[in-house]
Amino acid sequence: MKQDPADRWLQDGAARHRAGDLAGAEALYGRVLGRRPKDANALNLLGLIARARGDAARAVALSRQALALRPDSPVFLAAHGAALAEAGRPAEAVPFLADAARLRPEDAVTLRNLGQALSEIGRAQEALPPLRRAVALSPGEAEPPLALAHALRQLDAREEAIRAARSALSAAGDGPIAAEARFLLGALGAEAAPDRAPASYVRDLFDRYAPRFDADLTGTLGYATPEALAALLERAGAAKDGCAEALDLGCGTGLSGVALAPFAARIEGVDLSPRMLEEARARGLYHALHEADLLAFLPARPAAFDIVFAADVLNYLGDLGPAFAAVAVALRPGGRFAFSVEAAEGAAVALGEGLRFRHAPGHVASWLAAAGFTVAAREEAVLRRERGEPVRGALFVASRG
Repeated sequence: MKQDPADRWLQDGAARHRAGDLAGAEALYGRVLGRRPKDANALNLLGLIARARGDAARAVALSRQALALRPDSPVFLAAHGAALAEAGRPAEAVPFLADAARLRPEDAVTLRNLGQALSEIGRAQEALPPLRRAVALSPGEAEPPLALAHALRQLDAREEAIRAARSALSAAGDGPIAAEARFLLGALGAEAAPDRAPASYVRDLFDRYAPRFDADLTGTLGYATPEALAALLERAGAAKDGCAEALDLGCGTGLSGVALAPFAARIEGVDLSPRMLEEARARGLYHALHEADLLAFLPARPAAFDIVFAADVLNYLGDLGPAFAAVAVALRPGGRFAFSVEAAEGAAVALGEGLRFRHAPGHVASWLAAAGFTVAAREEAVLRRERGEPVRGALFVASRG
């Protein structure tokens, strides 16, 4: 019997896929679908390419099509669950990943994905069995023990979390996983805290959080920092005349852009997370959006802004000196810097187990003075709620001389 050429295209596409030639693989999978539109393997593999490229919506759609054709396939269940989790939809991902893990109980990647999704939706206790199984199935790998360490941290199991994080660090070598493990160990008090959260950790965290960010913060966590900061900015003398050139640092989904709009003729936003920027773009408030680290972005825009606004951003930096100096470069003379910090007690800077830095307001004022700022307004505030408890902080407006 003559072989269907689509079989050869699928095999060749898979070989190119493994070799990292995503464009070549994608073209071959497309040829397969041109001949066999309901080829579940081709659809699923195209979904994996979409995930590799960060196209979460396309990955979910393609994996859903593949699964509809073969609903009992553990491979397709796992792929669809992973696509949903990466798209920031962990609650939807859990049942697919659980079914895949039940059908393939030795699949360490699916077990890890299941545990991470459960942790993200506040079910860390349920996450422990799949995560521990994933660790046992993949000795010498860094990602499973790191995921386990995060779940244990949520459960306040500090000593076990430290052991898991150390295991991840020993397996990771250099790179983002090692940086995240060190950051976690710093938060748990097992090592000296780094100067800042790893950029890769912050990017991944908010990429996954983007679809539910607004609902969680403004609904579940009672977040109103942008509005409170904008009110303080007005009391410090900034006019709501729609004339300022404003920068929203760590703009996220654009909640701060809404608060800034009455002050500004033009608003730019900068954030590490591309998915947060997609959400911000949909608001239609920003004249430009930039995917960048603030410490790299600000020095490249000297005297460009009248207002720099940073709500819930500086808690991912420990030493605020470099950030304040960079903001001073980007502000015009007389410009205003409005920002929030979570308040530390005792120490000038503390990295908490919530994986955010807290800063003593008095020390913040010293950093501002060193960067050439004058504090124009300052007030204590409750920034949001966490585990039912208020997160206390401080709001500042500083003027550049």
